[in-house]
Amino acid sequence: MASSDLVIGMIFLTQTVVGFLGNVFLLCHYSLLYFTTCKLRPTDLILQHLTVANSLVLLSKGVPQTMAAFGLKHFLCDTGCKVVFFVHRVSRGVCIGSICLLNVFQAIMISPMTLKWPKLKLKSSRYIGPSNNLCWVLNVLVNSMVPIHVTGKWNSKNNTRKKDLEYCSAFVSNITRRSLYIAVLLSYDVLCVGLMTWASAFMVSTLYRHKKQVQHIHRTNLSPRSSPESRVTKNILVLVGIFVSFYTFSSIFASFVSIFHNPNRWLPIISALFSACFPAVSPFVLMSHKSRLSRLH
Repeated sequence: MASSDLVIGMIFLTQTVVGFLGNVFLLCHYSLLYFTTCKLRPTDLILQHLTVANSLVLLSKGVPQTMAAFGLKHFLCDTGCKVVFFVHRVSRGVCIGSICLLNVFQAIMISPMTLKWPKLKLKSSRYIGPSNNLCWVLNVLVNSMVPIHVTGKWNSKNNTRKKDLEYCSAFVSNITRRSLYIAVLLSYDVLCVGLMTWASAFMVSTLYRHKKQVQHIHRTNLSPRSSPESRVTKNILVLVGIFVSFYTFSSIFASFVSIFHNPNRWLPIISALFSACFPAVSPFVLMSHKSRLSRLH
């Protein structure tokens, strides 16, 4: 085994184990809240779906990549490859949709009390559950073609039309069909990232205006801590910055892997590494900014 493969395997193993444990801790926290209070806040319900999707992303991508890096590249049959890639694509889409839904909901909650916003605030909480379920269903439909194009390395049919994906293979279709499919997948990502960015910008601008309105109160406060608006704005920027950065790089490298017939072996590895970064990091970012978790200890 080459030293580079050993390093890659250790990186994927560490990322998967640490990220999975962080998401399991958050999921147990929300489950404990539900069974003790019999009620979850709308944001907690969204984050509960996010932790489940994060865990599936880490398991479906981190575990196969770790085993492939350690030299086990033929451990999945056709059905296993189809299931692994399908679960990864669906859970990745749910992660994006959950972050988008979380930011849009928060933007509605902190919006000014105009004539339209109060009714929207009251109704928005009712649609959190159906929106989460719709996100799962939509991603299952969008990625329904993934199992058709993925196969195991043991399958020797149509070798000339296959592309190596480390531990699995993919059938190569014509450039028009590939471009159309990539456009459909990217349109979902672009829509979610666009809504999330708009909602985050709206929240930052709303908090900034509110800070200006109550600036005279903060001037009389001698506490060295920053204002609540500044702390919330910082939290929003951190989450959005991490999400957009990781998923932008992940989408770019995943597109290269899909477009090129024989991509360099490092492209799938880098794409997998970036696709699992946010699911591994996000639970610890949420823990550091969530006061309710500190009360749990």
